[in-house]
Amino acid sequence: MEKFILWGSYCEDVLEKRTPFREEHLKRLSELKAKGIIVTLGPTKCNKFVFGIFNGVDIEYIRSLVKEDIYWKERIWTSFEVYSWTQAF
Repeated sequence: MEKFILWGSYCEDVLEKRTPFREEHLKRLSELKAKGIIVTLGPTKCNKFVFGIFNGVDIEYIRSLVKEDIYWKERIWTSFEVYSWTQAF
């Protein structure tokens, strides 16, 4: 498996707007973490950006996981980029 990083952005007023979707979002992330797909994922302290590290077979698989998330579908995440990552140490 390869490693991938994700950088994305949140909508304005994210703390308010995410509330109805947060439980579903966190449940799904927990399932992906248990499967070893998500290494870590979360917001920057300012709540403007999201950062994550994933394990997967290819970049399109990771992109599809993001697009299936309720935060993407409900525009809590407003943009994202996924990059192949070489872990140096």
